[in-house]
Amino acid sequence: MSMANFPEHWKRARFREVATFTKKPRDLHYSEYDEVPFVPMDLIPIAKLFSEKFTLKTNNELSSGTYFEPGDILLAKITPSFENGKQCIIEELPTPFGIATTEVIPIREVVDVSDRFYLFYYLLLPDVRTLLAGKMQGTTGRQRLGKGTLVNLEIPLPPLPEQRAIAHVLQTIQEAKAARQRELALERERKAALMDYLFSYGTKGESRKQTEIGEIPESWEVVRLGKIVTLQRGKDLPVQSRHAEDIPIVGSNGIVGWHNEPVENVPIPGVVTGRSGSIGFLTYIDQPYWPLNTALYVRDFHGNNPLFVYYWLHLFPFEKYSQGVSVPTLNRNLVHPVTFRLPPLPEQAEIAEILQAFDKKIIALEQETDRLDELFHAMLDELMTGKRSAISLID
Repeated sequence: MSMANFPEHWKRARFREVATFTKKPRDLHYSEYDEVPFVPMDLIPIAKLFSEKFTLKTNNELSSGTYFEPGDILLAKITPSFENGKQCIIEELPTPFGIATTEVIPIREVVDVSDRFYLFYYLLLPDVRTLLAGKMQGTTGRQRLGKGTLVNLEIPLPPLPEQRAIAHVLQTIQEAKAARQRELALERERKAALMDYLFSYGTKGESRKQTEIGEIPESWEVVRLGKIVTLQRGKDLPVQSRHAEDIPIVGSNGIVGWHNEPVENVPIPGVVTGRSGSIGFLTYIDQPYWPLNTALYVRDFHGNNPLFVYYWLHLFPFEKYSQGVSVPTLNRNLVHPVTFRLPPLPEQAEIAEILQAFDKKIIALEQETDRLDELFHAMLDELMTGKRSAISLID
């Protein structure tokens, strides 16, 4: 990474000047502790500043590991974990130390010289990762970043207050993204619970009746799937025959390409589910489209609300009706006779409207999360290269 264009008041340093590697004290004996916190590679997150995840192991279960202390940066050193950005800081442990997988390097800042959060974020820079990855050693698939390579890494070093300001800005963006992700997860859980309720009890709070498939609301009917929708296999469209324009090509896992014409006589809006590969993956589409032969599309809704059908089919156990071993394939002839409870058309529309409102909020949260992720990576580059001042952002 070239340092020619960094601010004049920044210094150049080698990593060994700004960081130390934590080592186990000679007088420490693990046998003095009944259990020790252990951090395997699968508990180290990707690019997440803090983690609280570890397991507890007895002395007999600890055959090997890397000693670390609370507050250390745990940097994955083996491929592909290093390239993927696996690293974190664990602040609190039930003991004065922890043991991590041997495939990490525990790193600390140098007091009055560097800030550990600044070091953490600097190590996430794509150019830095690429540079270090190119110097990894070992056999293919088991290459590792050596400490000898890391200590010689040239790093830009702003004054300590500016290091902290840079880290603060980046941490603030990551915390905002994490908050949106938590909100998104909660909204998805609420939607799933609501779907279960609506497709069992409806929206009217009406009395229930007993049927051959159990209790259902009084105004609902028990109907075969084939009377609700007729599924049809899509049409093949080889890649060389596609003419990319504005007609989406829908396969087993959603939109997979574009074409200049749709399949004729396909209902709009439409619902498509995976036939082979991603069995049960559902796509709702409100424009002309081309359903591929890897999917089944609804050829006839039999007067039912298409959006309701889309949501309703999410509860259908498609995998149960697939055939084949190496590549399971959904057989539409098996699903058409299955019986289900079906609400009247006005209630179908009401249920669809409720669930669509949830989806709109979920999509908005997904987009906001993506924008925050883009902002983080843009700011990571600009702040770490001095193109933008973190001090002015905080002020």
